[in-house]
Amino acid sequence: MKIIIAPTKKMVVNTDDFDVLSQPQYLDDAQAILQVLKQLTYEQAKAMWHCSDKLARENFAWLQEMSLTQHQTPAILGYTGIQYQYMAPDLFTAPALDYIQANLRILTGFYGILRPFDGVVPYRLEMQSAVAVNQTANLYQFWGDRLHAALQANDGLILNLASQEYAKAITPYLTADEHMVDVVFASLVNGKPKVKATFAKMARGEMVRYLAENQISDLADVAKFDHPDWHFDADRSTANQLVFIDNGHRH
Repeated sequence: MKIIIAPTKKMVVNTDDFDVLSQPQYLDDAQAILQVLKQLTYEQAKAMWHCSDKLARENFAWLQEMSLTQHQTPAILGYTGIQYQYMAPDLFTAPALDYIQANLRILTGFYGILRPFDGVVPYRLEMQSAVAVNQTANLYQFWGDRLHAALQANDGLILNLASQEYAKAITPYLTADEHMVDVVFASLVNGKPKVKATFAKMARGEMVRYLAENQISDLADVAKFDHPDWHFDADRSTANQLVFIDNGHRH
């Protein structure tokens, strides 16, 4: 089983806790994207980032001096958004760390696809950003089928804990003997399931921790995700979607 997750905008440099074990598979492609980004004017970069002037100025200054091979952080610690905070990989046991290195993949617009201990540096680029590299119209075209090819889901099962923006880089290339299952964390609003982004991100991180700590390899055990805030809803789930409903304890 391969598990896919999304990156986060929030990133840090952390060279203390874990060692970088490998380089990103598509580092040369990331270098090509970086060269295109370095040619953007400040106004172009700010428009692409959709962020405040302060954030844009910080990121633009960083972009000018960015090197992909210096002061690298293992990807699993480099991203520090909500999902990764709730995953808490710095507390994993050695078997859990081995599990994620073998099974967990981070889909990104900049690096393509990452293993947890690939070395990364902070960057700001979403998969849906309007950036054209090597005669392609966007990053989905630039990466094409390569992220799917790198997944190597040998047993055919792909567990989707990523957002739609990133899963879309995989779904067009699924083969007949592959099965992608979406994991949905929803709250009931007026009796209907509604995904609340922050709660869902928290749950995705906790789900990765559960999978890693329990060495989960099949769907039946994914459905046994043991958490006080969530319960598996067999009635709303399908062969292609596992639905977990918020127990409402936090409201």
